[in-house]
Amino acid sequence: SPGKGTSHPPLCPPGIKCGGVLSAPSGNFSSPNFPGPYPYETECTWLIVVAEGSSILLSFSHFELEYHAACAYDYLQVYNGAARDQGNLLGTFCGHSPPPPFSSAWHVMAIVFRSDRHVAKRGFAAAYQKDACGGQLTGLSGEITSPRYPESYPNEAECRWRIGGAGGPLTLVFTDFQVEGGQGCTFDYVALFDGPTAAAPRLGRYCGSARPPRTVSSAPHLLILFKSDFNIGGRGFKAHFYSAGECQEVFTTIKGNLSSPRYPNFYPNNLKCQWSIRLPLRYRVKVFFLDMELEGRSSLTGGCDYDHLAAFDGGAENGSLLGLWCGRETLAPITSRSNQLLLVLHTDRNTAKRGFSITYVGGK
Repeated sequence: SPGKGTSHPPLCPPGIKCGGVLSAPSGNFSSPNFPGPYPYETECTWLIVVAEGSSILLSFSHFELEYHAACAYDYLQVYNGAARDQGNLLGTFCGHSPPPPFSSAWHVMAIVFRSDRHVAKRGFAAAYQKDACGGQLTGLSGEITSPRYPESYPNEAECRWRIGGAGGPLTLVFTDFQVEGGQGCTFDYVALFDGPTAAAPRLGRYCGSARPPRTVSSAPHLLILFKSDFNIGGRGFKAHFYSAGECQEVFTTIKGNLSSPRYPNFYPNNLKCQWSIRLPLRYRVKVFFLDMELEGRSSLTGGCDYDHLAAFDGGAENGSLLGLWCGRETLAPITSRSNQLLLVLHTDRNTAKRGFSITYVGGK
């Protein structure tokens, strides 16, 4: 422990306010002893829980933790859901650069703060609010909705969602869309930009009740801007995004290898990944499973209701189902009946595992 007369902070004393459940529609929290130096050897977890169907916007007004290139000493972690589930991890942060504003993909968010036994800084101060619109979305996939969806969105709203951080081009798909119409979309609208700011090339501007087309960015960043005027609203919109690259691939070589995102580390939650193997006519695709560990079967139904990998004959999900798997299994090889085979990985909002590694070879 520090010697007498030093200015080092104490170890976290018993009873200090640290972590907890935050269930109000908005609130603030900070590291222990803020704005003074935080204690040594401290771990705090804050769980933000708002109404089901709502999202959470988290922002940091102050951030100063001990720096390390890999944030191995003191760090703050933000989870899109329950803590310690690596599939939910949005990021690990330290040093002096504050994390970006985060928008959750569902109604629970966890923040973990950890300090070691050396070097204490001032810590952090954060604020959150329910159903604020916009924010930074990271990861391989996620979902966004207009404010108050599926209820009518408010007038005079302006929301900016910046999607990025996964590395590859982004695909955005609208599953529901009802925004006040008008020639030129001058009243209420959704605009998409091929980059992190509105200075990037515009990919489209949409209003009315027709769902916008599937949009693919050319860059690893996408900005979604939603604006409403002073009257006449609508139900709004719901859209999901996913990163191309390791989660959406097409294979045309006679043999190849593929694996779940981040394998052998835990895959992210809330994924839908597709790998399409397309070989020349008269070829068949034989798939060998080298490793498989997904979330297990449902204890209620005995089925693969949570995370699962499915294989379809042909190039689409309406093809014949060759198999559907979950849990930890040793699988026999499978062979397609045509020259194309589609593999689809679905993961839900929690309990990620190591994933899978597969090799395939084409034969006649």
